[in-house]
Amino acid sequence: MNGNHETLKVDIMAYTPIGPLFTDLYELTMAAGYFARSMSAEATFSLFVRDCAERNFFVAAGLEDVLRELSVLAFSKDDLAYLESTGLFGADFLSHLEGIRFTGEVRAMPEGSIFFPEEPILEVTASIIEAQIIETFLLNTVGFQTLIASKAARCVHAAAGRPLIDFSLRRTQGRDGGMKVARSSYLAGFSATSNVLAGRRYDLPVSGTMAHSFVQTFPDEEDAYAAFAEAFPDNSVFLIDTYDTVEGARLAARVGNAMKQHGASLKGVRLDSGDMIALSRQVRRVLDHAGLPGVQIYASSGFDEFKISETLAGGAPIDAFGVGTKMGVSADAPYMDIVYKLVRFNGRDVRKLSPGKATLSGRKQVFRRSDHHGRYQADTIGLADEHLEGHLPLLQTVMTGGKISDARPSLDHIRDRFRRNFSMLGDDYKSLDEKKVYPVRVSRALQAIQESQ
Repeated sequence: MNGNHETLKVDIMAYTPIGPLFTDLYELTMAAGYFARSMSAEATFSLFVRDCAERNFFVAAGLEDVLRELSVLAFSKDDLAYLESTGLFGADFLSHLEGIRFTGEVRAMPEGSIFFPEEPILEVTASIIEAQIIETFLLNTVGFQTLIASKAARCVHAAAGRPLIDFSLRRTQGRDGGMKVARSSYLAGFSATSNVLAGRRYDLPVSGTMAHSFVQTFPDEEDAYAAFAEAFPDNSVFLIDTYDTVEGARLAARVGNAMKQHGASLKGVRLDSGDMIALSRQVRRVLDHAGLPGVQIYASSGFDEFKISETLAGGAPIDAFGVGTKMGVSADAPYMDIVYKLVRFNGRDVRKLSPGKATLSGRKQVFRRSDHHGRYQADTIGLADEHLEGHLPLLQTVMTGGKISDARPSLDHIRDRFRRNFSMLGDDYKSLDEKKVYPVRVSRALQAIQESQ
């Protein structure tokens, strides 16, 4: 990764915006209603995740895309022409939209932060129309990338230090999904991706082997391995389960030893089907007996945190995993109840009281208390201007007056932040099966505001 912040600034200037029409219609009809009543006062919205039975923690992701988009937000002539064609909006409102830019403030948890249900991970303060029309984009962007980063983090934990490679591209929901999965999984500790475009765009390590079709095109399996070794003498991983896995391992070992005679080395073999525990043990014996103890065993096919944990618990000598579909679509928890709620308008704190969906009013801050080793103990949701002794405030100002506040961190920096944060989270909360609720309370000052309304 390139950690040069100046390079990232250039990337932002070259960013191709999605555009403000990436929104639900009601965001624009509400905006038209505000405009008709000359409502332009400042509003604050909080973005947070409601409880999720399948997750004890979440990993914040997607902020970089949020900042890039807001920094260039504008309605194009084509956008306005389309809105006019719907017959829903008057000329005066469309003229107003033509001059709309995001000029507000964004306070957010940095990407890679660990957070919990009900905690605001992002707050927007801007004129009501500006803050309203970006709702859908924020929820879509932060929600999806956080969903994937959280799933990926669980896979990384289950792998216990073994490298994981993102193999999800062919099964993700669309091109953009594939790109964001590659970035979000790397942020959360994956080692590489098979997605070549993501490798280029985000400067990620790329990794891949061969498919069964490659082996099948050769009349002899050993010839297939030899041909691949000739093409990639320093980066060969053979897929050995096209026909008979153990026999494939023997043939791979034969080619691996031949490579040694030419100063090359076989990097690994990959298993993609069958009983991973039994087969990996047999393959390891074949490789070791052939004098190739350094050849690694890769495994793919249906892996996520649950299958990784089960396979390793069974004693499988697998060195690395290709993790695809189930991570790329967050199969066990394919959505999050992420919301963006108005908490202050025109100098007045407001809250929603709907049964089961009540919100906390007021501009907020999340404070984290840790022990003397840095391990997380408890969080407190308080007022934005509060100070809690011995607590670390998590929301940082990242955009002021519509301008990105500071040079943004590189993806490797974000990845390191996640690693540090995750190491401070207790193992109980990393459990794959047990629901463990991290303590999050409301400060007295914030509670007082709720009770006064």
